[in-house]
Amino acid sequence: MKSKFAFILPLFLLVTLLSCKTGQLPSTLSKGMYKVTILYPNGEGKTFDMDYYEQKHMPMVANFIGDNLKFYEIDKVISGRTPNDQPPHLAVGYFYVSNIPEYNQAIGANIDAIVSDFKNYTNIQPVVQISEIRQVVYQK
Repeated sequence: MKSKFAFILPLFLLVTLLSCKTGQLPSTLSKGMYKVTILYPNGEGKTFDMDYYEQKHMPMVANFIGDNLKFYEIDKVISGRTPNDQPPHLAVGYFYVSNIPEYNQAIGANIDAIVSDFKNYTNIQPVVQISEIRQVVYQK
């Protein structure tokens, strides 16, 4: 019985460690992909419902993008350059896609639903930036 336990415990620990991917970027991130960044600028009187954004808005838009979407991220901004600085944005969303014309077509076909949903989570006009990923470097 003791030898069985001595074999199973290390195997369990190995499987657990190998399956843990906390802090790693998705392996699908690569040069040539595109990142759509949606910034929600901070300012006096600005409001943002992070729960709604996470649970309703971003999944809705992700569904519109379809198979072109590789993954998405959401950042809750907590400070500016130093802990005492106000954050320049309240939130940032990212969509990682492989085809910009496809992305534009999906968003264009659903723009009314996307824009009309803003009122459910924010009073901020988002700023959108699209960039090409030029380099991905993984550090140990």
